[in-house]
Amino acid sequence: MMMMMLLPKSLVLYFFLCLQIYNVIVDVTVAVASIDDVKIEVLFTPEDCSKKSKKGDLMNAHYDGYLAKDGSQFYCSRSDKAGHPQWFVLGVGQIIKGLDMALNGMCAGEKRKVTVPPELAFGEKGKGPVPPNATLIFEVELYSVSKGPRSLESFRDIDLDDDKVLTRDEMTFYFKVEYERDGSKPREDSFYERMVNDVFQKSDHDRDGLITVKEYNIYEHDEL
Repeated sequence: MMMMMLLPKSLVLYFFLCLQIYNVIVDVTVAVASIDDVKIEVLFTPEDCSKKSKKGDLMNAHYDGYLAKDGSQFYCSRSDKAGHPQWFVLGVGQIIKGLDMALNGMCAGEKRKVTVPPELAFGEKGKGPVPPNATLIFEVELYSVSKGPRSLESFRDIDLDDDKVLTRDEMTFYFKVEYERDGSKPREDSFYERMVNDVFQKSDHDRDGLITVKEYNIYEHDEL
């Protein structure tokens, strides 16, 4: 510490900048290595695969999760929550990091097998039936890809009366149209009600029954 205090300020600044650059290089290297560690196998691709998923898209999928160590199944969306396909927004932390990466560029009807290392799954602590440091395998079948409910473009689509706030009725109508646009069968109102309740629970911060542009913006927080 005494030696650092005796050095010229310019030299101290130089050492500080070198350290910061080193840290950035290390972080980027780790991130790239982690992405490479995710193994993606495409099991099925439909004839029409022109519309592909990207960050911020609303996705609807069934998936099964297995422990790579012994092949035992720890999750099945077909038997969880009345067997409904799972809704999530891609790339915002609603699912584990490995899946957020692996499901990018996927189209409706496509099936993938994804192997995720522990550091991009549940890490050293594990979670529920997943033990610590577990490599996971997921089999994913994607049903639909649509504009996410947090993009500013979709905000304008949902805001039918153009009053710059979203109501529950507007959000419900949007979900119904987007879900049925890809040929999916109409669902009961309770199906959409659960989705809307979840969005308002996590987005309507002042609890006034409306969602403003600021509350809605996906890039200000990581989950719906």
